[in-house]
Formats: sequence, C-alpha cells, structure tokens
Amino acid sequence: MIDQIKQKIKDVLLQKLGLDDIVVEEPKKGFADLSIPLFAFAKTLKKSPLLIASDFGAIIKKEVPAIIKFEFMNGFLNLFIERKSFSMTVLHEIFEKKGLYGSQTLEKKETVVMDYSSPNIAKSFSVGHLRSTMIGNALKNIYKKCGYNVVAVNHLGDWGTQFGKMIVAYEKWGQKDLVRQNPIAELQKLYLKFHDEEKNDSTLEQQARDVFRALELNDDYYLSLWKWFKEESLREFMDMYDLLNVSFDSYDGESFYNDKMEAVVDELQQKNLLKIDDGATIVDLGDSLPPALIKRTDGATLYITRDLAAILYRYHTYQAHKVLYIVGNEQQLHFKQLKAVTNLMGYDFDIEHINFGLVLIDGKKMSTRSGKFARLEDVINQAIHEAKEAIVEKNPHLKNQDNVAKAVGVGAIIFNDLKNERHLDVDFNLENMLRFEGQTGPYLQYSSVRIESMIKDYDIHINEVDETYFDEDPYFDLVKLVSQFPSIINRAKESNSPNIIARFILSLAQGFNSFYGKQRVIVDDQRHLHTNLLLVSCVQIVINEGLRLLGIESLKEM
Repeated sequence: MIDQIKQKIKDVLLQKLGLDDIVVEEPKKGFADLSIPLFAFAKTLKKSPLLIASDFGAIIKKEVPAIIKFEFMNGFLNLFIERKSFSMTVLHEIFEKKGLYGSQTLEKKETVVMDYSSPNIAKSFSVGHLRSTMIGNALKNIYKKCGYNVVAVNHLGDWGTQFGKMIVAYEKWGQKDLVRQNPIAELQKLYLKFHDEEKNDSTLEQQARDVFRALELNDDYYLSLWKWFKEESLREFMDMYDLLNVSFDSYDGESFYNDKMEAVVDELQQKNLLKIDDGATIVDLGDSLPPALIKRTDGATLYITRDLAAILYRYHTYQAHKVLYIVGNEQQLHFKQLKAVTNLMGYDFDIEHINFGLVLIDGKKMSTRSGKFARLEDVINQAIHEAKEAIVEKNPHLKNQDNVAKAVGVGAIIFNDLKNERHLDVDFNLENMLRFEGQTGPYLQYSSVRIESMIKDYDIHINEVDETYFDEDPYFDLVKLVSQFPSIINRAKESNSPNIIARFILSLAQGFNSFYGKQRVIVDDQRHLHTNLLLVSCVQIVINEGLRLLGIESLKEM
C-alpha cells in the first residue's frame, strides 16, 4: 500500500507540474513516513527548496487523502501518512488473505523455464549443489507468487566426456559387487582414481573420449553401464530433494537432447553460421566473444550444442521465451555465447544467467576431483542431529521432536545460503547457522513460534480493534513493515534475488521482537488485546509466507 501512495504522489506531481521525474523515498531515520528530495528542482523551477516544498505539499495534501501533513527539513519535503485508516486497511487485507497476501496476477500468463540444480550422475550430491538448488527453488516460488507459469527443469549432467572417464575407470579398476553395494560412493572413488592415474598415463584422456564417442553412437554395452549409473544416482538425488522439499517438472538431462542436436547443427548450417577451424566446427561470434565450439574434430558434440538443442525444445514445447539458468559465476562466458548464437539464429530469447558464488568450507573451495567436498546428506543429517539436541534441551516435552528438528536443521542450511547476495561466496559453518539468535533460520522460525504461543488460544475480532493505537510509533512501524511485503516480492523477482525476501523477514522479526520488548501483547483490556493480536498475527502471516517462498518450513512449536 505504501507503494500505491508513492505512485499516486508521483502521478499527481507529474500531472500538475509537468516534471520529468519525482523521487519519493522512505527515510531510514524515521523523520517522516515518506520524503521527496527537492534540490534537483530548484534550478528547473527557479525557486528555493522551501517554496517548492510549500507548492508540492499543498498539491499532495489536496490530491492524496492518505497524506495528512507535510514539513520541510534540510532540502526534503517530509510527508506523513494518516496512520489509523492506513493501518486498518493493511492489516485487514493481510488478515483476510493470509498466505495469499502479496500474490499477483498477470493480464497475460507468461511462462518462464528455470534450469537449476542439475547435478552430475554417478557423483554424490554435495554441499556445492545446494546453491543452485535452493536459489532456483526460491525463484520458482517467487515467480509463481507473481503470477507466472513456471516450468522447473532439472537439466541433469548425464552426458559428456566425464562419462567416458567413468566407464573407463569402471572397466579398469571397478568391482561389480562393490558398486552394487554402494554405487555412488564406489563410482566417486573410481572417478577420483581416473584423475590420479591420468597424471601418469597420457592415453587415458583419449580412451575416455573414444568411449564417449561410442556412447553417442549408441553402443549397447556402454549404454547399459551409463543407464545403470544414472538410475542409481537418481535414487540418491530424489532422497535429497525429498529432504529439501524441492520438486521439478522435468528431469530431462543432457542425454535427452542427444537425438536433437543434429537438427540444431543443420539449422546453423542452413543459416550459414558454421565454420571449420582446425577441423572443429564453430560459430564465429566476432571480436567480443570467443567462437562457440559446436563439434570437436572427432565429431563429438559439446555442452553449448546440447544447450542450443535444449533452449529450442523449451521454446517449442513450453512456449517459453524467458529462460533462467541458475548456474555458478564461472559459467558467465558460456551463457553470453549461448545468447549470441541464438541471436545470430534469429531468435529473441530472454536468456538470463542467474549467477552465484561458491560454497566455502574453512574458506576453501570444495572439489570433487580432489576429494575435498562434503556430501550434502551427511551435512544435513548432522544439522538435524544438532538441532534436535538444542530443541530437547530447550523443550524436553515437545511433541514431534524429530519433525521439528528436521525443519530447523534443513531450514538453517537453506536460510544461510539465501540470506546472502547470490553472487557472493558463502561460508558453510553449521555452528553459526544453527543459532537461535542473530541472522539465522532458527531465529525466524522461533519468532513465528513465539507469536503462535500468544495467538493460539484466541479468536481475533477485527471489529473489536482500537485503531487509535496505530498512532503510536511502535505499532505503526510494524504496520509499515508488513505493508512493504508485496513490493519486496516484486523487487526479489525483478533482480532474481531471494536474499531481498530473506533480509526483509529478518527485519520484520527483529521489529516484532523489539515491539514485544516494549509492549505486553496479552492485556486485560479487550480492545487493546484484539489490536495487539491482529497486529502480531499479521506479522506472523508475512514471516511464514516469506519462509515458504524461500523453501523453509514454519512451525507451530519448537
């Protein structure tokens, strides 16, 4: 609602005065509810900021009923909202809509394809896969909240030379019984052994290339091994996704496009975009980008060839012009090349690379190849175990301790990731992220539980609310915060940044706890009581919906 008032002020001033642009902001120091910086207009209007403030203020007060007072201070026009009606409108909407508060509808339903998670088969799901998975899941929820049709795609890494390496390693050093007993762990060891042996045997790389080329040509034996590796991997991955409460509309990986790449190559050829360079087939992207390598000298396709096949499939199958690729910072060049090639092909796809930093443990990058990585399942189980110990200590008689511990442990890991700006590296420290105070998931869950303990025994009656309390700063400050939620969701969508929601619900929880420290919620006076209950229940609704958008479970007890 604050955004609507700001837009109304802008529209009125632009219409009445014919100015180019008006900035209406929310002052951080609390001098007013809204303010307009005036220095930029002094030269245009040939008036002092004081006179401009008088003119602007008179127009706003007349045309925007929500504004009841204005003041001039240090070059700014400060505006004050009529608190009681504003508060009741905001809280009534939240209380009625519950979790639908902040939801939007689009006049024309648009489809967005999101490509995220995408682990490689025959490798354990590591902590390093967490970022793409949870950023993608949060963006899926945010875009759906904003009215978009979202197709969530898990573009599994189930093709490429690495599977030639895996097959060579299995044939040379693998033991079928061991692999059957513990498939992913054994295949992981074989993958690491290949890279160790490669240092002393220069022929291994070519052997892997040859095997992958045979795989592309549908060699029955190699295909049977590859399918076995994939089935075992998917079983482990699905356990992880269930634990994280993440789901996808499609698990079509790179191999799905194996029979669709020749059509892409043919289209590139028909549009005269292909060149032969040193035996390899390329698309020349000019001086600004390196050429896109479509086929190696041996005829094997590459990553970008498969991504071209994938984006054309998504365009024709889902009618999606917008595709978000939630992939690490290191892939920026690849997606610039992908966009450049599709442009040359005559398509106008909206391709966005949603980049993110690394997950660091003890300040160091994890590496599957070196063996310095942490299995996500092990880390989550440890988080759940430690969360349960803390919960039992605080509340030994709590029912459903295991379910609560799971929600807290998993939520702590997810929030630690999503509270950070995505392009930055994230330090993975379980002890810090499991704290019940500070900028953590458990702090948010506990704040919601604290509110639940206050409101659970009451029916809240809006007609018994005493709106005069909203003239008081502690009350109105909380109302202004919850009123920002729809615009916060929009900002998170526009910048593809879940951390905007994470930071907002942190500030809201902090605002509630500050309010609770100053004001008793459960009081004898019935009108005062229902005022308090309405306010804190609306705070809880927004915190819980913010957690849901991030992929974190809210709780009734903990």
